Amino acid sequence: MINRPLTKLAIAGSAVALSLTAGAGVAAADPDFGPMINTTCTYDQALTALRTENPVAAEYLEQSPPNMQFLRTFTGSSPAERERLIQQVKGNPGADQAFPVIQQMFASCNKY
Repeated sequence: MINRPLTKLAIAGSAVALSLTAGAGVAAADPDFGPMINTTCTYDQALTALRTENPVAAEYLEQSPPNMQFLRTFTGSSPAERERLIQQVKGNPGADQAFPVIQQMFASCNKY
């Protein structure tokens, strides 16, 4: 099931996100998943963006084969399927902290 891998990534991402945003305010609005859902980035582009821009998060991701598979599945899916995947995991523990890291990866992956 895909929920478990993203939960692990979310927990890892939580530590990364918390270290990056310590002292920052928390937004009450739902995040904009549009760029993630509509990305044209490939798996390799997304992973390169994460490795380049957030090596700590990349290290956590790469230590988990299920998380790597989730990223591969997500980037290989249609926008409708990506939206379903996000809805499926966004309530998982740590997802609120992990999504900003993942969103940044998809916001910049077209550069790679």
